[in-house]
This record gives sequence, C-alpha cells and structure tokens, in this order.
Amino acid sequence: MPYPSQVTGTTIIETATALIERDGVESLSLARIATALGIRAPSLYRYFDSKSALLQAVNLRTTQDLIAALIEAAASSSQTHADRIMALAHAYRAFAHAHPRAYALAYSMTDPAAQPDPAALAALAQQVQAVVAPITGEAASLAALRGLWALVHGFVILELAGQFQRGGDLTSAYTSAVEAYVRGLSE
Repeated sequence: MPYPSQVTGTTIIETATALIERDGVESLSLARIATALGIRAPSLYRYFDSKSALLQAVNLRTTQDLIAALIEAAASSSQTHADRIMALAHAYRAFAHAHPRAYALAYSMTDPAAQPDPAALAALAQQVQAVVAPITGEAASLAALRGLWALVHGFVILELAGQFQRGGDLTSAYTSAVEAYVRGLSE
C-alpha cells in the first residue's frame, strides 16, 4: 500500500484502470479507488475534481497506450506494406483483448476533454497512412485508412461484446477479414 505522499495522478489512474478491468466501470467509485490505494477518498480530490474527470484521465491514458502500441507495431514490422497492415491490425486487437473494459470505455466517452491528444492521433494516422499509401496511392490512402480502422474496430468491438455466436475461430476470421481488405486495396 503506498503512503499518501507516494500517491500520484498516475498511480490513481493505474489503480482506477485496474479496478475497471477487474470489476467494470459501473462499480468504480472514488471510495473503492482510495481503499485500494490505502488512502482516504477526499485525498483523491487533490488530483481529480470528480469521478468524471478521473474517467477522462483513464480514457486518455488508454488511448495513448493504444496509440503507442500501434506506432510500435508499425515501426517494428519491416516486411511488406501488407505485412505491416496485418501487424497493425493484430496489435489493435491484442490491445483491446488485453484491456477490454478500458478499451470499451475509451470509445464510449464523447466528451471533448476525454479525447486523445490531436498531435498523437495525427502521428498515428500519418504512420498508418504511409503504410497504406503505397498500396492505394496517396489520393485514396485516407479513405483506405478509415476503412481499415472501421473494419478492425468494428470486428473487435463486436467480438468483445460476444456478438459472434456462430462459432469458428475468431482469430482466423479476423485475419481473413483484414487480409481480404488489404487484397481489395491493391485492386
């Protein structure tokens, strides 16, 4: 248990995220976070003025972590452009599976204050667009980027919600869907 003087905004966000992943956002309270940190709930107000402000911070952190994972995936794959797209798609899905409740929260908050840093999003979009552009051409790369994001996000959010009830290997289905999309980009 950290001493109150060792509690920081970061440790509060990490604790809140862990509680969200374990118990769901619905059961999160400032009192539960304080108990987990070994401090009194009013101490949290030094860092966050409300539960909503804390959830915004959790959302921002989750989105920043997702962006970092995708940038790393884009940079680490030195294969073909299609292989790099597959690496990005698999990194996106892996992140969502590792943090399903925080991931869902990140896409459910519409408050502008809870949105990620525009510069970080632009950097990610540029990296992914740079991977897609050699396949589609520069003029079509933004539309291709948006289509890819819609595919991977749509599949993952449906998968996490348990909407694929007809059986089968979802990893293979996901891979096949992204591969088909990539093939379509080159036509």
